[in-house]
Amino acid sequence: MATAADVDAMRRAIALAARGLGATSPNPVVGCVVADASGAIVGEGFHQRAGGPHAEVHALREAAGRARGATAYVTLEPCNHTGRTGPCAQALTDAGVARVVYAVADPNPQATGGADTLRAAGIAVEQGLLEDEAEAGNIAWLTSVRLGRPYVLWKYAATLDGRIAAKDGSSRWISSPESRADVHRLRAEADAVVVGAGTARADDPHLAVRGIDGAVQPLRVVVDTNAAAVRPGARVLDDAAPTLIAVADDAVSELPDVVRLPRAGRGLSVPALLDALHERGVRSVLLEGGPTLAGAFVAAGAVDKVVGYLAPVLLGAGPTALADASITTITEALRLELTETVRIGPDLRITATVKER
Repeated sequence: MATAADVDAMRRAIALAARGLGATSPNPVVGCVVADASGAIVGEGFHQRAGGPHAEVHALREAAGRARGATAYVTLEPCNHTGRTGPCAQALTDAGVARVVYAVADPNPQATGGADTLRAAGIAVEQGLLEDEAEAGNIAWLTSVRLGRPYVLWKYAATLDGRIAAKDGSSRWISSPESRADVHRLRAEADAVVVGAGTARADDPHLAVRGIDGAVQPLRVVVDTNAAAVRPGARVLDDAAPTLIAVADDAVSELPDVVRLPRAGRGLSVPALLDALHERGVRSVLLEGGPTLAGAFVAAGAVDKVVGYLAPVLLGAGPTALADASITTITEALRLELTETVRIGPDLRITATVKER
């Protein structure tokens, strides 16, 4: 049975793992804490970047000889394969740890089996401590492995009456500076930021992360079906971050870094777009597009989480946050589970996840 010290150590490992958000793709975020027989933490670490040492290696290096006979707390089952780095199960065995407690089993068929390897080496292994918390922190990578597509977080900002712009189309600024700064945090944690042609035309967005030191810039993606919205000189084409323009396979475009995808209705196939991004190593998507693109993602069953910034403003007219999502009756409504409500400056940030479909 887990002790209070076990819970504290694993919660620390989960907090460490979160430091890698946005920098480890296509690998998971992982945290590790090593505690000696007295319960004192002697080493800790997290996976900092793809291709670099895993969390266990960082923690074991810090612990050095004090790892012998210790307990290692890891948010994800230690890997059992050799890729750009060696297997963590072997590293833990070589360090002489006596016990390994991990939160989430590794669903990756190439890396699973670490727990069995550890047990075969005579190490006590326990699974499931704070599993839900650890899974939530690593949900993008877990979703990509389980479903074969990136995890999608749809973000929008709206007035209390649900408008994202006024009747004349003006929208700057509905949300507060504090909310806009918080969006840069979401961008920094994502592998790709996606907008549609309407947003590209109306706002000429930049989409790069600003105000966060050390942030890895996400891939900027514009869904420009007819190759008519993004023109040379657009802000999204500068060198601040990589950019990909998605166009229909029959569209004429002279822009660089274009991916051609099949049409679906009046836009592009959302599954094909996500497949293309997944092939490029994208494991998490921040969807910042307008109501049409958001509706296409919802209709495709490709939204996993929603973050809405609600400003204490009323407009009474203008576009709403979500356009046609192929929902025609109340029984087809996409039901969400509210997970958080937080004040961000004068605004209210509401976070919800999609219930099982």
